[in-house]
Amino acid sequence: MTSLTPTSTPLSANFEAGSVILTLNRPERANSFNFEMVTELQQALADAEKDPQVRCVVLTGAGEVFSAGQDISEMRQGDKISYREHLEKTYNPLILQIRRMGKPVIAAVNGACAGAAFGVALACDLRIASSGAYFVVGFGGIALAPDSGVSLFLPVYIGLGRAQEYFYSNKPITAQQAMEWGMVNQIGRSDFQAQVMQIAGNLATGPLGAFAAGKQAFNHAILPNLEEVLNYEAILQEEEGKSAEHREGVAAFMGKRKPDFK
Repeated sequence: MTSLTPTSTPLSANFEAGSVILTLNRPERANSFNFEMVTELQQALADAEKDPQVRCVVLTGAGEVFSAGQDISEMRQGDKISYREHLEKTYNPLILQIRRMGKPVIAAVNGACAGAAFGVALACDLRIASSGAYFVVGFGGIALAPDSGVSLFLPVYIGLGRAQEYFYSNKPITAQQAMEWGMVNQIGRSDFQAQVMQIAGNLATGPLGAFAAGKQAFNHAILPNLEEVLNYEAILQEEEGKSAEHREGVAAFMGKRKPDFK
């Protein structure tokens, strides 16, 4: 593997056999997203789209975690931060970018995946989960509505009833459950990285023009209102981000205690 960017950055990139591997690289913060990481990921995807040598993209996390989602410490400025504006600059364009990208994008979910990172993984074309990976909707735990397209993607993959149950309960969805429900395409073997790269290699040798057209067709048939959903999620998040429930949820999360929403 040839490193394309310094590993000290929030996102590292490596090129291997026609694929670029983008690694969320904040292990000290459970690979949680901050503004810098989202911006770098947007740029890396744009570069991959334009680079004729790149024929597939793999997104994964450093260490044993995919990503814990948005870094809450970045959002603790309370009313000084507009949640709607933040989403309009970060996750909304990122989700649309992934879905509009002509080249296949694989989420190699190597561990815990929660919140906004869950939406990012769901936006990818394929999800390969390690045997110990799990998914948490996450938003309800800090009294927020789903964003990053989760309100659309999750019911598409597992059904509305399950989606609401796991939003309300914040229970983890195991890799095995995700596989049985159709949310995950494959569960990783002991050679997880090699398995992911074999899948990526197969895609990289495929007909990219047809792949891009097929993805457009699936988007048109199943996700025609994605941009509208993302915009509506941002409106809801703006309101919930100002609520007393959300302040209590964040305080409880930071204090590692159970929130008291009464």
